[in-house]
Amino acid sequence: MSERAQRRLTTIVAADVAGYSRLIGKDEEGTLGALRAHRDELIDPLIIEHGGRIANTAGDSLLLDFPSVVDAVRCVVAIQEGLRKRNTGIDEEQRIQFRVGINLGDVVADGSDLLGDGVNVAARLEQVAEPGGICISGAVHDQVRDRVDFAFEDLGEQEVKNIARPVRTWRWLPDQASTVHDTVLPAAPVSLPDKPSIVVLPFENMSSDPEQGFFGDGLAEDVITTLSKIASLFVIARNSSFAYKGRAIDIRQVAKELGVKYVLEGSVRAAAGRIRVTAQLIDAVDGHHLWAERYDRKVEDVFDIQDEITREIVTALRIKLSDGEQAQLMLRGTESVEAWSHCMPALDLIMSGTPSGIAEGRRLLELALAADPRYSSAYVLSGFTHVLEAHFGLSDNTQRSLQEGLRWVERAFKLDPNLAIGHMVAGAAMNLLGDSDQGIKSVFRAIELSPNDAFIKLGAGRVMIDAGFPAEGEKQLREAMRLNPYPPAYYFGVLANALEMQGKDDEALELLQSAVARDPNYFSGHLRLASLLATLKRIDEARHHAQEARRINPRFGRASISAYYNTSDKAVLTRFLGGLEAAGLFLD
Repeated sequence: MSERAQRRLTTIVAADVAGYSRLIGKDEEGTLGALRAHRDELIDPLIIEHGGRIANTAGDSLLLDFPSVVDAVRCVVAIQEGLRKRNTGIDEEQRIQFRVGINLGDVVADGSDLLGDGVNVAARLEQVAEPGGICISGAVHDQVRDRVDFAFEDLGEQEVKNIARPVRTWRWLPDQASTVHDTVLPAAPVSLPDKPSIVVLPFENMSSDPEQGFFGDGLAEDVITTLSKIASLFVIARNSSFAYKGRAIDIRQVAKELGVKYVLEGSVRAAAGRIRVTAQLIDAVDGHHLWAERYDRKVEDVFDIQDEITREIVTALRIKLSDGEQAQLMLRGTESVEAWSHCMPALDLIMSGTPSGIAEGRRLLELALAADPRYSSAYVLSGFTHVLEAHFGLSDNTQRSLQEGLRWVERAFKLDPNLAIGHMVAGAAMNLLGDSDQGIKSVFRAIELSPNDAFIKLGAGRVMIDAGFPAEGEKQLREAMRLNPYPPAYYFGVLANALEMQGKDDEALELLQSAVARDPNYFSGHLRLASLLATLKRIDEARHHAQEARRINPRFGRASISAYYNTSDKAVLTRFLGGLEAAGLFLD
C-alpha cells in the first residue's frame, strides 16, 4: 500500500502518567496494580464507548485514535474526571494522574501504530499539560468550542520542542471555572450600570518578539488603573478584561458578558526604539466608533500615550472630573520604562501567596526601584510582600514583617500620599496588627481614591470581615466581583469567609470548592475547606484539603493563625481552629 493511501486525517490523543518513574520506584507492585485497575474499570471502557482505539501503549503511555474530535475530547474529559474521583482519599504521592494532549492532524498508519507530525504535536501538547489536565491544539478547539459543555483556557502560541511552528494551545483542568465562558454572575444578562461603563481589552502585541507583549499589557493595565480613579465611571478589572487576551472576539458579545456599554481595544508594535499604538473606543451597544487614534512615538513616550488615551476616553464619554480626579489623572508613578516593565508582573506573582511567587515579585520590585528610586507603586508592592509573608505564615516574626510592610508604604506616601493601593496595604497591615479601626479607615480612604478598583474593594472586604462586619465585607466583595466578573480564586475564598461568618455554610462550601478547582494551589481555599468540611463532619475530605494546604505551605502552623485570621469574633476563630484540628492540620 502506498504512503499516500495510508495517510488520513484523525484525532490523536497522547497520554502518559505524571511522575511514573517516581511512582514505580516507590511502590512498583502497587502502582502497576492501580494502573491496571484504572485501565480495566475506567479508561478502556470509555475509549470503546466513544468510538476510539488504542494505537500504541508503552506501560505508562497511551496513543489513541478517534474518528470524531468531539468524541475524543468528551472521552478524555470523562477519563480525567473519573480518575480524579478514584483518587479521592489517596495520598497525593500515590495518585495516578494522566497528562493528555489532543491534536487533529494528518497521520501515517504503520500497522496499528500512527506516525507523523500530527502525532508529534499531540505528544508535545501532552508535555505542556498539568497532571490531571488536558491541552488541545487550536485545530481541536475550533471543532469543539460550541459543541461541548466544558470550557478551555487559551494559553496562546506555545513553542514546543522539535515543532517548527508555534502551536496554539488551549487548556482544560478539572472543574475549570476560570475561562471567559464561566462567570460568577447569574446566567441572565448583566444589566448596565447607571453610569458610563467600559472594559479596556489588552492591546494586541503586533511585534515579532513575543517578549514585547508587556507593552500592550502594561498600557492596558495602566489605563484601567487610571480610569478606576474616576467615580463617575464603571471600569471592569484587569483580570476580567485580560481573560479575552489572544482570542478572536466579538466586541458586542464581550460587552454583553461583562455588562458594559463601551470597549477600548488596540494594538502595540515595539521595535528599534519606537512604539506604534492604535486604539479605538467603541459603543458596543450600537457598534459605533466614538474615537480612534494612531500613535508613532519613541518607546520612552509610552506614558504620554497612556495619558492621551485616558483623556480621549474621558472626553468622548463626556465625563466631568472633579479637581481631585483631575489631579489624580496627572500623577504617574514613574517615567522609567525599565522600572515600569519590572513592576508590571509583580502583583500577580505576589498574590500567588506562594514563597516562590512572593520572592520573585520582590526581586522584580528591587529591579524596578534600582531603575527608579522614586517609583511609589514599587515601594507599596514591596511592603505588600512583607504583609503577605506575615499573613501566610511565611515570616519568622509576623509583627516585625507587618511593621516592615508599613515602613515601605510610608516611603511611598512621601512620594505620593494619595496612592490608593498604598492605603489598602496599610489598612491590611494595621488590621493584622490588631488596629481594626485604623484598618477600616485606611481601606475606605483607598476606595475614596479609586472607587472602581476591584482589588481595593477586595482588600476592604477582607478588613471588614476580620473586623467583625461580615455583611459589609460581603457587600464589598460582591461589588468587586461585579467589577471583576472573572476573578482569581482568592476572591471566592474571601467571599466564602464572609458567608461562613453569617452562617451560610452551604454557599461558602460551594465557593471554596470552585476556588480550589480553578486554582489547585490556592492555599487559603484548601485551608478553609479543611476547617469547614471538618466542622460539617466530612472528615476524610477535610483531611485531604489539610494535606493540600500543608503541601503548598509547609511552614504554616498554629503560630501562624494570629496573622492569618485576625478576626475580632472569638467564636468564629474557635470554630475555625477546631475545624483545622479535626482535619489534622496541626498534628505533627
